[in-house]
Amino acid sequence: MTFYQELQLNQAGSKNLLKKSETLKEKLYHMWVYLVKIAVTMAFCFLFVSIFSILFGNENSIVGVVVLLCLMVFRNADLGIHTGQSTMLLALFFVIMTVCPHLANQFSPVLGMLLNIAALAVLILFGCHNPFMFNQSTLVLGYLLLYGYDVTGKSYQMRLVGMALGAALTCFVFYRNHKNRTYKRNLKDLIQEFDITSSRTKWQICQILCVPIVLCIAELCNMPRAMWAGIAAMSAILPFMEDMHYRVRKRIVGNIAGVICFTVLYFLLPSSIYAYIGILGGIGVGFSAQYGWQAVFNTFGALAIAAETYGLQGAVSLRVIQNVFGVVFALVFCVIFYWFMSKKKESDVTVHAE
Repeated sequence: MTFYQELQLNQAGSKNLLKKSETLKEKLYHMWVYLVKIAVTMAFCFLFVSIFSILFGNENSIVGVVVLLCLMVFRNADLGIHTGQSTMLLALFFVIMTVCPHLANQFSPVLGMLLNIAALAVLILFGCHNPFMFNQSTLVLGYLLLYGYDVTGKSYQMRLVGMALGAALTCFVFYRNHKNRTYKRNLKDLIQEFDITSSRTKWQICQILCVPIVLCIAELCNMPRAMWAGIAAMSAILPFMEDMHYRVRKRIVGNIAGVICFTVLYFLLPSSIYAYIGILGGIGVGFSAQYGWQAVFNTFGALAIAAETYGLQGAVSLRVIQNVFGVVFALVFCVIFYWFMSKKKESDVTVHAE
């Protein structure tokens, strides 16, 4: 494996190489490559988001984050269908992420929920056909980030331009990297494979319904940062209930641990470098291969931003409440949904038998 190829590995792949190292020299080499990868990734991400902030305004720095996520994911991940059709779908996804979160913020929580359900239905049914590729962690997360950091007026006009640029970049990189691949399925096949009895379709429906409902309830309760609850719910909803239980536990424990660590750093470090705690969290995520540790370090960036608006106590309270509510509601929702679907299946079997 070349130096460049090793740089392309994810955290789990790099750590696997470290475990398999037979000599100290080999272990030190892999560790060095791993550290270089994290440093290069962090520098690139910081530079990329900074450029978007300069071009489109600080209030649109989140656009840089969303575009960066899409670029980094879809340069390798595909949608499982013909490349040309996938590219057009990606362009459509950018339109949805640009327009629908903004419109939903203009409506009441209930009407906004209905629009969010419609928007997420397109993103998930056509962009997240393979749940184990975790495309929802890019598309739905991007949607929720843009929903939570909505802007108006001139700033929204700049957001339109920034997202258009992001769509062009993502579609170009995606098509270039996937154009030589052969796919046996197309858009029509995705539609035909929709089956309410399959675990995949059930998982998709849970994502489509549960995340907007969580957002709506949080907003009706006047909880700021409602997107945190939505993101927590999105990350917890998986096709298999055993995996969901694991995610819920790790999300709750990870967020509480992250809050504690952030609070300690907040009191130990001078106020002039509070903003860099988020960067420290990003580095921690880079070292983390397990979901629990990622939940810990993801908390740093969110709290670093929220603390400026709500103060430390307010930000910490919001973070814990929103995340616990989001994952617990998602778990209860999916348990009830799967139970209802199993009962419906039993009744259908009984009817056919009679």
